Amino acid sequence: MDIFYLIFGLVLVVVGANVMTDGASGIAGRFGLSEFIVGATVIAIGTSSPELVVSVLSAMRGETAIAIGNVVGSNMFNTLVIVGVTAIIMPLPLTANNVRKDIPFGVLATVVLIFCAADVYLGDGPTAVIGRSEGWLLLCFFAVFMAYTIYSQSAVRCAPAGGSGASQETYGTTQQAAGVGETKRRKMWVLVLMTVGGIAGLLAGGELFLNGAVAMAQRFGISDTVIAVTIVAGGTSLPELAASVVAAVKRKPGIALGNILGSNVMNIFLVLGASAAVSPLQMGDITMGDLFAVFVAAVLIFVAAFTFRSRRIDRIEGVIFLLLYIGYIVWLLKR
Repeated sequence: MDIFYLIFGLVLVVVGANVMTDGASGIAGRFGLSEFIVGATVIAIGTSSPELVVSVLSAMRGETAIAIGNVVGSNMFNTLVIVGVTAIIMPLPLTANNVRKDIPFGVLATVVLIFCAADVYLGDGPTAVIGRSEGWLLLCFFAVFMAYTIYSQSAVRCAPAGGSGASQETYGTTQQAAGVGETKRRKMWVLVLMTVGGIAGLLAGGELFLNGAVAMAQRFGISDTVIAVTIVAGGTSLPELAASVVAAVKRKPGIALGNILGSNVMNIFLVLGASAAVSPLQMGDITMGDLFAVFVAAVLIFVAAFTFRSRRIDRIEGVIFLLLYIGYIVWLLKR
């Protein structure tokens, strides 16, 4: 029965995220928001909503190891597996904005997370805890990130539809990939119903998925941390994986990379911030080694921009990313 809860909950989470994103994107389009604004806000938050629901529910139930492990595992999965698989399908070109803003913001997010979890090393307490005040701090960083993203891309929003350039290539097709054109033709009440129904599916699916994950961890004697970093994290990252693979197959690698980079930042600032604001998060079995691994993974994307071919993540680097993820999982299971 536990596996049924796990699978059915995962299906509800993924379907709910997709339906909610389509509905919200259509509503945003009705109000005349630009393609980039829709992609950078509604769509990016939508693909991170499974992590948000699972982590917040975990925090409310006191399963803080799952809340933190979900984010740590999701960022590792996003960076090493999704980037790796996508680069193998099609090498990922990086724009100047990616190198100057998007990738460094991802690195900054991991540095802030490490600082928030370093209570023992900073002499702030006997155990590592991400408290409510630190949760609100992360949410403030999320607000700054969103405001800066919207402000820095105002020129793209005002540019002609037929314009060219790396930024438009990366972000201008996000609306098409998310199906905004189709949702704009639906009636407003349908879009509202899709959004509300998608959120309901996320909540119900997140609850079922969480129940199944915790029960499996207890039955097989596996720690909540390992389950969270592997099964839960991989499951909640399925929307990003599906979207990125489809984008690569359709020869739109910029969409894939933007989705991954944005999701990683939101996982730390929004997901962990909201979870910690609900209930202080005990680190449990999540160590500074895990957080440092997330930091290294974020830095690797920046390093990959300057190896082999400049500003491009090649297939060989994609293979290396996948091998590094396998190595991380083996280390996790053996420690």
